[in-house]
Parts: sequence; C-alpha cells; structure tokens
Amino acid sequence: MPPEPVNEPGSAATVAANLDAQVRAADLDRWLSSRLVADDRARTDLITLYAFEAELMSIPTRVTQPLLAEMRYTWWAEQMEGVFAGVARKGHPVLEALTDLVARHVLDRAPFDALIEAHIGRVHGEPHDLDAFYVGPMQTAVHLLAGPGHAEKVVEAGRVRGLGQVGRTDEARAARRVANRMLKHLPPRAFPAVAPATLIASNEPDPLKRLRLVWASLRGAI
Repeated sequence: MPPEPVNEPGSAATVAANLDAQVRAADLDRWLSSRLVADDRARTDLITLYAFEAELMSIPTRVTQPLLAEMRYTWWAEQMEGVFAGVARKGHPVLEALTDLVARHVLDRAPFDALIEAHIGRVHGEPHDLDAFYVGPMQTAVHLLAGPGHAEKVVEAGRVRGLGQVGRTDEARAARRVANRMLKHLPPRAFPAVAPATLIASNEPDPLKRLRLVWASLRGAI
C-alpha cells in the first residue's frame, strides 16, 4: 500500500487548509456557508476571497490608532496593483492565492478597492458603507461560483446581510421578501455565496445556524 500523502509546509494543500482555518476563526457564518459548496476547488476559491476580507477585518484589532490602521489598509490597496497585474507578492499566502483567483476568474477590481476604502472610512468613524462591505463581496463570491452576469440578483441579499451585521435586524428581516424575489433567478450553485444573509441573528448557536443554512439552501431563499 502506498504511503499516505504528506502536506509539506507551503504546499497548496497546506496553504488552503491554513486559509480555511483563518476564515473559520474570523468569520464563522461564511465559513459554515462555504461548507455548502460541494466542489473542492470552488470552495477553496470562496475561502480565498473570505481570507482576504478576514485580513482586512483584523487590522483594527491589531492597531488602535486610526492613522496606523489607515497605513495598513493603504498597504493592502497598493498590493492590489500586483494582484490584478498577475504578480503575486511572494511569501504572502493570501495575496498569492488571491492573485491566482483573480486571474482564473477575471474578477473586477472595483469591489476590492471599494472595500479597502470603506475600511479606511470606518477607522475614521464614518458609517458602514453596506454596499462596499457586503454587496460587492457577495457579488464577487457569486461570480466565483456561477460566473459573471448575476450581480444585480444579489444586491438586496447583500444588503440584508449588511443590515443584520450592523444590528439593524428588523430592517434586515423586512428586506428579505424583495431579496428572495431576486434570488429566484440565481443559479443554485451560487446560493452558498448568499446563504450567510440567512443568519440575521448573530448570537444563535452553531448547530442552529447549520440547520438554517441547509434549509435555506434547499429552498433557495434566505
């Protein structure tokens, strides 16, 4: 019998496992939703996108001065030049994986730049830009799973997700009807990208969240 394969440090499998663990620790709702993706490569692509967002979300937890946080976000903004030029920053697993992801899926740069700018605004006390924080990333995630052409179908679902995340839960629940009407036209394979919008209440136990996600996936509605 041949020996079991060993994941060497820096191997693709090891990097993927590390990014998966990073997202699970930083963004459990979207990590749980990614488990709905049956295809390993597609799930890994989704996790790469979420790992990039996890890096941005972690900055305010590492530095307390707005100016220092802005400097770190500016560094990420500068890295987008290499990412979208196909020149990965060697030795940075997230940027290397993201560069490959952008090239394979021909992703639009605008949502990435908008997200970084929104983070800079937040550290200076500006209100949440729901479209930049939630709609744009959800549209990109849908692109990864189902290709281009579905962006408008998930705008309202992204806003539901955003409203829930900022504590405006009554507004989020009220907006679900319109969001679900648009999601009727979304390919089923893309639904894991919008499934996190199902989880409006952030304090629910994990088993209940899993049940909600599975049920939402079966219905194709958040």
